Amino acid sequence: MKKVYKKKDSFLEKSFLNTVDSHLIKKIQDLRSNENQIKKFSNYELKIIDKAISDCDDQLLNKKSDFNIKNNSLAEIQTLPENKILDYLFHRYRYEIFPDKKITDNYPPLIQIEPSSVCNYRCVFCFMTDKKFSDKKSSHMGTMSLDFYKEIIDKIEDKVQFVTLASRGEPLVNKNLGQMLSYSKDKFLSLKINTNASLLNETNIHDILSNNVSTIVFSADAADKNLYEKLRVRGKFEKVIKNIKLFKDIKEKHYREQKIITRVSGVKFSKDQKFTDMDNFWKEYVDQIAFVDYNPWENSYEKAPNNINEACSDLWRRMFVWWDGKVNPCDVDYKSELLLGNIRDYKINEIWRSKKYELLRFKHLNKNRQQVKPCASCYVT
Repeated sequence: MKKVYKKKDSFLEKSFLNTVDSHLIKKIQDLRSNENQIKKFSNYELKIIDKAISDCDDQLLNKKSDFNIKNNSLAEIQTLPENKILDYLFHRYRYEIFPDKKITDNYPPLIQIEPSSVCNYRCVFCFMTDKKFSDKKSSHMGTMSLDFYKEIIDKIEDKVQFVTLASRGEPLVNKNLGQMLSYSKDKFLSLKINTNASLLNETNIHDILSNNVSTIVFSADAADKNLYEKLRVRGKFEKVIKNIKLFKDIKEKHYREQKIITRVSGVKFSKDQKFTDMDNFWKEYVDQIAFVDYNPWENSYEKAPNNINEACSDLWRRMFVWWDGKVNPCDVDYKSELLLGNIRDYKINEIWRSKKYELLRFKHLNKNRQQVKPCASCYVT
């Protein structure tokens, strides 16, 4: 049996090795002591912020704690104005710790919105290799309209602060992405885009950089043409390099003050992939390089049950909204057998705390995920 896929610890190797020091913790403590900074928070929010700060103190003293500021979180904090740091701490704690402790409040810590389920790649480790799913005539394929995207943003603004534009397809396939980003500008603490970078051009690069996207992740798994194109089928290595270099050049020329984190992130699928090669090659172009663990997404509907009984943490961490409004608890279930409803018909909290969602969590908590398909053959915990 394959080892479980720990979603919380999916980074296998990474280049971003910032360390938290006493100056940051002192800044956070000073913000907590400032009445003008904390008057906007409820008692519930302050309780969580205080727990996060206490855990950070323990982190400095090398004591065991539930929550700590990890390297990627530190980089995100460094992009924020001071008056947003406590907000970030509150929402990051929910994102990190609620899935561990199986806590739900009214809203998901993170929402992934899918601008497009269509992808121009057929990566060997991806469910796009399932032709019943990815065929252009499939009912699963489509792109989100701008008006519908605006409806979703209106529903989640001031309720969810971590948003990722990505899921089953390539976001840049959607021709309205620039207008989507413009509508989302400055509405969230963290707005991230995942892209294979093949469709980057001057226009959409300016769209990304002018609309305060927090993080852009370029998905690339190798540092040489042969291996890259073997893994990312239909991809052209030289084109991706050219596009990422163009992104860097435009940022340096026109947006030098823009605080966006750039990352190349690859799936560690083969023993031929070497992190040192990745780091040495891509560090010229981006701030961060990482490998995430491979999870066999390809087809969870045909694999045999695996006897894993540990609950899937993503049921408490994130919620997915497909291009057509379908809401799903995960993207391993890329055909929506676990469909929770349509965001057109409900408020976010109504879905997040719905009977159907809570029943799914209950089954996982009670070690009955083997009764649920495709959870029975999934390795994510």
